[in-house]
Amino acid sequence: MAILLLVAVNFKARAQAAKSTLAVGDKMPNFSLTDQDGKVYNSNDHTGKNILVIYFYPKDESMVCTKEACSFRDSFNDFTSAGAKVIGINAGTVASHKAFSEHYKLPFTLLSDPDNKVYALFGVKNKMFMTGRETFIVDLHGRIVFAYEAMMQGKKHADDALAFIKAQRK
Repeated sequence: MAILLLVAVNFKARAQAAKSTLAVGDKMPNFSLTDQDGKVYNSNDHTGKNILVIYFYPKDESMVCTKEACSFRDSFNDFTSAGAKVIGINAGTVASHKAFSEHYKLPFTLLSDPDNKVYALFGVKNKMFMTGRETFIVDLHGRIVFAYEAMMQGKKHADDALAFIKAQRK
């Protein structure tokens, strides 16, 4: 009986830990991570000031992730003109992010989440033995207004996020 109770408690804890991905209408969780320049980025300092485009990607310098980052880079002025800030997050080190940012001249913030704590807060799941690839747009009230997941279509993340923001401005 005691073993059955322990199994049930463990199952319930796992179910709660396996939180679903944040959905449209959910409030963005508060978080703090270190950026590619070694500075602490606190989400509270940015909520309400700009639309936030937060994209989670598996690895610096990988093929699809590089296409995704360069797509956000190439659309950066359009995002900025629309009042949005782009933020990339993965488990890479600050040094890896710095090198990636410099190599591809990325004009936006890259945050290091070495323990995948922010991945978990957003409910981003691992795919194909890698951390997931998902993009969220957070409005000025701190609410998720757009969520997109496509593991192998990195460029589409920037394209669809920008199209969504432009459509909201009309």
